[in-house]
Amino acid sequence: MPGYYDTSLSGRRLKQVYDLAPPRTRQYLDAEIDHVLTRISPTDTILELGCGYGRVLTRLAEKALVAIGVDTSLQSVTYVRSICGQLTNCYFVCADAARLPFREQSFDCVVGIQNGISAFKVDPLKLIRESLRVTKAGGKAIFSSYAEKFWPHRLEWFTAQSKAGLIGPIDYEKTRDGNIVCTDGFTATTFSPEQFQMLAETAGLTATISEVDESSVFCQFVK
Repeated sequence: MPGYYDTSLSGRRLKQVYDLAPPRTRQYLDAEIDHVLTRISPTDTILELGCGYGRVLTRLAEKALVAIGVDTSLQSVTYVRSICGQLTNCYFVCADAARLPFREQSFDCVVGIQNGISAFKVDPLKLIRESLRVTKAGGKAIFSSYAEKFWPHRLEWFTAQSKAGLIGPIDYEKTRDGNIVCTDGFTATTFSPEQFQMLAETAGLTATISEVDESSVFCQFVK
């Protein structure tokens, strides 16, 4: 069944979400990309999960050898191809992040930031295992979610999205503890450092967990 980001928040509408981001949210968005850029090299082939309209991947492609993005929304993939077709080392594929159409050990780095681990609405353990399946030995899989301290800024951003009609009206009685709930069924959850650690332990993996910019929680796995 198609998800919210496959239909209501895809293509140009998804871009609008980021275009209206308040200044503190823009700082957070840039800090996430900057953090990943310090962890890739010019010889890397990278994969971004949930690439949307290419906001992150095009930045990463400036440093990486090859950058490939996957997204379940055909509308988003079609849109990003139309605006980024001039990039010769950047490719976009319509695919499910939990069932990737790539061979084992294809990428030096797999990236799923901007809270993809929650937003994709798939089994997090399956997502991590599938990401590592396509990661080369010694390569990295990097995921992020929102830091607890960022909650007021995150709520401000989602309120702006709601007022712009990009998501439904926010149910403020149910919106709390890191979870944003809209009356149209849209929900946005988070993944805490403890949840990342528990996920790593369940998968039998070692994870490096850190907070960046008082806005993001990053979890990095090395294969």
